Formats: sequence, C-alpha cells, structure tokens
Amino acid sequence: MLAAAGELLVEKGEAGISLREVARRAGVSHNAPYRHFPDRDSLLAALAAEGFDELSERSRQADELAGLGQCYVAFALEQPGRFALMFSPGLDKSRHPELQAAALQLFDLLREAVRQAAPKRDVQIATLAAWSLVHGLSQLLLDRQLSETLLGEQPADALSEQVTRLFTEGLG
Repeated sequence: MLAAAGELLVEKGEAGISLREVARRAGVSHNAPYRHFPDRDSLLAALAAEGFDELSERSRQADELAGLGQCYVAFALEQPGRFALMFSPGLDKSRHPELQAAALQLFDLLREAVRQAAPKRDVQIATLAAWSLVHGLSQLLLDRQLSETLLGEQPADALSEQVTRLFTEGLG
C-alpha cells in the first residue's frame, strides 16, 4: 500500500492521496488500508517517514558535511512531492512517533557531521544553520526562485556543491 501511495504522491501530489484510491491502486478491498492505517494522516506519516529513512540512508554515504548537504538538495530535487510531504505543516510529528523518530534520525546525522566539521562551534546552532542553508537552497530551487541571472550556467548540483562547500569552509 505504501508503494501505491508513493506512486500517487508522484502523480497527483499529497492532495491526490486517499485510502480508497490507494486500495484500488494496490488491488485490495477498499477497507484493507484501515487494517494498517487508521486514517489518511497515518498513511501520509508513513510515507513521510519512508522519505526521512531514505534520505538518512543516502546521507550515511556522504563522507563529509558538504556531501551530506549536497545529498539533501539532490533528494529534494529528485523527489519534490516526498520532500514537501516530509516537511508538511499538516503532519503533526507528535501524533506519529515513527515519523518523529525518522526525522530525528536525519537531524542526528547532520548534527554529528557538524560536530566533526566544526568541533569548536556550538553544535546546536551550527546544525540549525547547516539545515537552514540546505533546506532553503532546496526550496529556492524547487520553487524556481533562482533566475538564470543568479544561477548563471550552473546546474543545480554544481550550485549545491559550491554553496555547501562555502558554508563548510566558513564553519570550520
């Protein structure tokens, strides 16, 4: 059912996901999703948690803070619907412990990368700065707010690399 919901997310966005449509897409009875998810929000929280888990897994492959930031931006651009869902203000993380845990796991990876890159900095503030930078850059790119005048001829991955490296150098 999560795979079916993920397909709907890509095709129709968060608004296009209903338990009935997920059941139809998964080839099960329209009541079957309720055995796993008490409501639509629980299904959306599970999809968002999967996104955090995937991003955490990808982030573990990064060898440094700048690489982790580049991974974050790449994920956002590759999976804009999932990214938007992960940070949706409509999903209350306190109601969905698995979502809260998945989000915290990603934050902890970032915090550890910051701690290694800048051991003399206040880790909480530096982590918030790093997250703000990559999340803001991701959102600017997704919302097409960076004109060619600002971007030049650079593709998004090259821009992401330059921005994250500049930040990391300044942090250290």
